[in-house]
Amino acid sequence: EALSSSHQQGRQILLARLLLHSIQAISAFSKLHFFPWRMEGAKKQVFTIQVEDGKPGKDGRPAVGPVFRNILAKDGFPPLDPDMRTSWDVFRTAAGKYPDNRMLGWRPFKDGVPGPYLWKSYKEVYEEVLQIGSALQQLGVQPGSRVGIYGSNCPQWVVAMQACNGYSIICVPLYDTLGAGAVDYIIDHAEIDVVFIQDKKIKEILSPNCTSATRLKALVAFTSANNEQIKDAEQIGMKVYSWNDFLKMGKDKPVQPRPPQPNDTCTIMYTSGTSGQPKGVMLSHESHGMYVKGVDLFMDQFEDKMSTEDVFLSFLPLAHILDRMIEEYFFHKGASVGYYHGVSKSTY
Repeated sequence: EALSSSHQQGRQILLARLLLHSIQAISAFSKLHFFPWRMEGAKKQVFTIQVEDGKPGKDGRPAVGPVFRNILAKDGFPPLDPDMRTSWDVFRTAAGKYPDNRMLGWRPFKDGVPGPYLWKSYKEVYEEVLQIGSALQQLGVQPGSRVGIYGSNCPQWVVAMQACNGYSIICVPLYDTLGAGAVDYIIDHAEIDVVFIQDKKIKEILSPNCTSATRLKALVAFTSANNEQIKDAEQIGMKVYSWNDFLKMGKDKPVQPRPPQPNDTCTIMYTSGTSGQPKGVMLSHESHGMYVKGVDLFMDQFEDKMSTEDVFLSFLPLAHILDRMIEEYFFHKGASVGYYHGVSKSTY
C-alpha cells in the first residue's frame, strides 16, 4: 500500500539513490581510494585526489604507494555544523524547524489486519521523547548508562532511542537473530539497566534461559504486558511498565534534557563478527553527525535534493546501523518514515 498518493513520479527510486549516497558518504571521511568513474550521460565525476606521494623502498623497508583521499576531505575532515554535532542536535533541530511535519508512521491492526497509516508529527514525537527521558531519570538511569531496545521497527523504538540521545544514555539494540543466548549475553556484556521491549518479546526476557534479566531495573513495553508477566518480573525484582504509564510518569515529573557531547558514545551496535560471541561496536555521536554531513555533501555534489514530502519505508531492522542512519538523515531533512508491518525475511 502506498504511503501517499501525492508523491511525484520517481519517488520509488529514492531509497536506491540514498543507499548509493550513503555508501559514498562513508568514503568522504576516510583515506580509502575510490577510483574516478563516469555517470552515464553526465560529465566525469572525480571523487578522489592524491594528497601524498608514494615512497620507494629503503633499508629493508617496503615501498609505500601514494595516499588518496575523497576530494571533499582533501584538506581534512569537513567541520560539522553546530546543529549536527550529535544525534540529539540533529533531532532537536529538526523538531524545531518542522514541528508540524509528519515524522513517524505506523499501521494499527484491527482483527489481525493492518489499517491505513497514522502519523505522529515532529512536535508530538519530541514531546514523547522528553517524557520518556524524564521517566528514565526517575528510575535513576544516569548519563553513560546503557538502555536496551528489543523489538521490531516502530515509533516507540525511535522515541526510546531519541530519549537516550537527549539524556546522554547509551542506546543498545537487542535482537535474537544472532542465535540462542545472544540477548542474554548482550544484556550482561553491555551492563544494561532498562529494556524497552515489544510485547511479544517480553517472554524471552522472562525466560529462565535469560539469566542476565536479574540485573535489569525495568522493562518498558511498547504497549503493555499481561498480569502474569508483571508478576513473573516482580519475582526477580524487576518492574514492568506499559508505554502509556511510562509516558505519564515522565509527564508528571519533567526533567530537562542532558545533552551529550560529540565524543560521547551514542550507541553500541552488536554484530556477530566471524566467530564466538556478538561483538559490540561503540559509535560516537560525532560519527552519526559525520554521516549526516557526508550525505548532505554528496547530495549537493550530485545536485540531488530531498524534500519534506519524501517518505522512507523502513523494513530493515533498526538494530542494524544502515536503517538507523537512513532514518537519521530523513529526520534531518524533516521528511517522514513509515514502518513496514510484514515479515522482513519474506521480502528477500
